[in-house]
Amino acid sequence: MRTTVETTAAPAPGVVSAPYRALSIGLVALVMLVAFEAMAVATAMPVVARDLGGMHLYNLAFSATLAASVIATVLGGRWSDVRGPLQPIAVGVGAFVAGLLVAGFAPTMEVLVAGRFVQGLGAGLIQVALYVLVARVYPGELHPKVFALFSAAWVVPSMVGPAIAGFVVENVDWRWIFLGVSLIVVPSALLLWRGTAGRAVEGGGAEPAPGLGRKIAWAVVTAVAAALIQYGSALKLAGLPLLGAGAVLLAVALPRLLLPGSLRAARGLPTAPVLRGLAYGSLMAAEVLIPLMLMNERHLSATGAGVVLTIGALGWSTGSWVKGRGTIGHLAAIRGGAVMIAVGIALVMLVLVDAVPLAVAYVAMAIAGLGIGALHPTVSVLVLEMSEQGEEGQNSAAVGVGESVFTVVAVAVSGALFTATGENYAVGLAFTVVLAVVAVFLAPRFAQPAAAGTLERTG
Repeated sequence: MRTTVETTAAPAPGVVSAPYRALSIGLVALVMLVAFEAMAVATAMPVVARDLGGMHLYNLAFSATLAASVIATVLGGRWSDVRGPLQPIAVGVGAFVAGLLVAGFAPTMEVLVAGRFVQGLGAGLIQVALYVLVARVYPGELHPKVFALFSAAWVVPSMVGPAIAGFVVENVDWRWIFLGVSLIVVPSALLLWRGTAGRAVEGGGAEPAPGLGRKIAWAVVTAVAAALIQYGSALKLAGLPLLGAGAVLLAVALPRLLLPGSLRAARGLPTAPVLRGLAYGSLMAAEVLIPLMLMNERHLSATGAGVVLTIGALGWSTGSWVKGRGTIGHLAAIRGGAVMIAVGIALVMLVLVDAVPLAVAYVAMAIAGLGIGALHPTVSVLVLEMSEQGEEGQNSAAVGVGESVFTVVAVAVSGALFTATGENYAVGLAFTVVLAVVAVFLAPRFAQPAAAGTLERTG
């Protein structure tokens, strides 16, 4: 286990200083493009599905991307450890662009779903390989700042992605949402390549090992299980067999993709996938219900409800920026972040009472956003620092898989509770609060108290 300690040496250059400028800009550009595509497609998909006569495949257009990303995350993690991060990034960019082109020129919804699957493969490879690239290139003291940049890279797409997508759909053609992004992904990747020139990023710190094929097979089973749970939760009583089948498959497959001891929250690194999965999943599940609640119960417009989520995104960026400055310790960021997520969601529930002003919802989402902004990048930083050389990719992949799967389950269960109780928002949101509270209690099992700016050794 590697440990970062405070020293009296001269501070490292900033992430946007001359030694890292091109690389940092390339990294942020790729993350931003993936984020923009996700936000824009979510806005445009109802029009896309109607235009292609494929409303029956609407959910599959999203599930296909998620399923592919789970598989690619497992593959990309081990690939990055053995061969270095550049190969999986190159293949990921190629797959992402290919998927965009297939979707952009799709004559039918079936072809578009296939394109979305290929996009998911590319996005999964890119994400986990970028984590390994950060571990290889940047010194440990800059990792919090790099991951703060990653979080900030999601803010602009969250704010402008839906608006741009709406404009393109209404005034141009929805196909340009896919085709337009494809035109600027490659230049961003080339800028990243320029930033890696002269750096030791080729090759890996791990030896090839058997079992990758089995892991990919289990990743496929996990993706299928997550899709079954998602679909089953939307079908009320008729979906119970799908829910049950998905839960059984997930119970068998997921432990083989996480770190040993993850599902029992073993102290230290194994807790990371569950901790971040619970925290992120709780907020994402809440954000599915909150706009619906604000529109139906407090009669906000879709734009007004969207502003609430935008405030949460700004809070996320702010929380990441504060943590990146090194002014708070890791345990405080993780545990405090989970507390803020729970408090933020609980406060939003108060808006169900007519006498409570709507301003409470805005404050609440800012609090929840600050919480996930502090927690999310801190987990990423600690996973890299706790990993032995050559294990960064597989450990980051385990966290990515845990986050994706726990989010799907959280959204499915909260939605099922909401539907089963006659569209009771309080019940659905209360479940997400419980998930965040569990993350609060798991935080000390992952990180122990230490001075700000140092790595918590977790035993």
